Amino acid sequence: MQASSMKTISLESSICLRCLSRLSKSTRVPRFSQAWTRSSSTATGALFTRDYFFANKPNLYPPSHQRIPFPSTDPAQHEVPPASTAIGDYEKAPSAQPTISEAAPTNHAHNDLSQSESIHRRRRKRLKVGQLASVASIDVIPPDASSRLSTISTTLPASSLRRLFSLYLSLSKPRLSFLIVLTTAAAYSLYPVPAVLLPQATTSPSLSTLTLVFLTSGTGLCSASANALNMIMEPEHDAKMSRTRNRPIVRGYIGRKGALVFATAAGILGVVSLYYGVNPTVSFLGGLNIFLYAGIYTPMKRLSVLNTWVGAVVGGIPPLMGWAAAAGQTATGSGGWQELLLKEESIGGWLLATFLYAWQFPHFNALSWTIRDEYKFAGYRMLAWVNPRMNGRVAFRYALMSFPICGALWRFGITDQGFLLTSSVVNAWIVREAWKFWRKDGYKGSARGLFWAGVWHLPVVMVLAMAHKKGFWEGIWQRLNGETQEDMWAEEDEVDASQDQPQGALRPIVSAIT
Repeated sequence: MQASSMKTISLESSICLRCLSRLSKSTRVPRFSQAWTRSSSTATGALFTRDYFFANKPNLYPPSHQRIPFPSTDPAQHEVPPASTAIGDYEKAPSAQPTISEAAPTNHAHNDLSQSESIHRRRRKRLKVGQLASVASIDVIPPDASSRLSTISTTLPASSLRRLFSLYLSLSKPRLSFLIVLTTAAAYSLYPVPAVLLPQATTSPSLSTLTLVFLTSGTGLCSASANALNMIMEPEHDAKMSRTRNRPIVRGYIGRKGALVFATAAGILGVVSLYYGVNPTVSFLGGLNIFLYAGIYTPMKRLSVLNTWVGAVVGGIPPLMGWAAAAGQTATGSGGWQELLLKEESIGGWLLATFLYAWQFPHFNALSWTIRDEYKFAGYRMLAWVNPRMNGRVAFRYALMSFPICGALWRFGITDQGFLLTSSVVNAWIVREAWKFWRKDGYKGSARGLFWAGVWHLPVVMVLAMAHKKGFWEGIWQRLNGETQEDMWAEEDEVDASQDQPQGALRPIVSAIT
């Protein structure tokens, strides 16, 4: 007892109270030490070390072969050093276990190696993140025209007509409506005009510009009505997608009532103009398209992946409208829908409708793949996320159909033989992109490549078909040589007479024999 008191007095005489308190704290056993020792000893019989849990911080803790063990519960191991030892001497005093300050200098090589490995890992992670960001930036599809027009309208004065016009124009989805009008006009122009109705033979409108104006304006109004109804029915879902969140109804620039008035007025004007300016069959097809798009396709998007096939039917009707409009100009009967759509001459319209039907799958499947997570979040059932593998396979399958369809257009006399060569180049492009899209599952920029191939594929093929319309270049060549339609008819009459002459010369001989 006396020795212990003398030891305490000598320690207090050489160490200040602050240092003494620090030394007394360092000798305390941590609360978790006993539990840790007990659990580890029962499991493996050895203590877990700090570097086991801090393997990614080699600078703070030494490796296991030079570790500092956790304090033990044995009081003999926590005895206070002699009173004559100062604080500086205590830190440098030899002991059975090395301290952190002693172990760290002997492990500079190991620490440098670990540091270089961690830097390498960070560099690889940074490069990987950069690659993913670049891929994401490539595959992102820009917002649709409705969202862009709606955003632009906010920069215009609130009460200006330009702002009002921009907002209501955005309801019509102008890019989609323009594409529909283009395919309708292309089908109208591809109809084979009989010789008796060519401009050289008559001054009547025949396939008139006036009919074309009624056809294009009525089709555009029907498309605007269907698109506006589509926006009216799903603003809460459009708000969940980046491409559609800026549409006018979603942002509140136009109310649902105002949009409904616009859709109703556009639909009525479109159907009426097609009825009186073209024919009742085309008017019925325009109204049917509004019903299919707004009444079946739009609600079906949240029910089944078959909505894509219904939407493809909607896209295939406009070229059939253009063909029926041209056929109504040459109808010899009542001009009913059977005569305009079911006769042998109607095969060209059905081929163009089939081409539009097939084209939509590679184009839309690529578009939907880039925003598949947004479609899923919004509740739209699309192949892009329901069955991604089938999504690519369907796109490739329908892309292949462009070859036989273009070949059939030449086979049935709609285009000349040169269309086979020029269209095959464009068709090979979209088939190649569809193949990459299928094999790569949409990754590595294949979705973006197929999307833009589809954007250009349709208008290029339509323009090529009009440029290769059967008899188009022959007519230009005859006009350049100064030949008229009357001269052509005279030549045809001479050929027919020469073919009939032998038969007329043989008639007396045959009658004499009999």
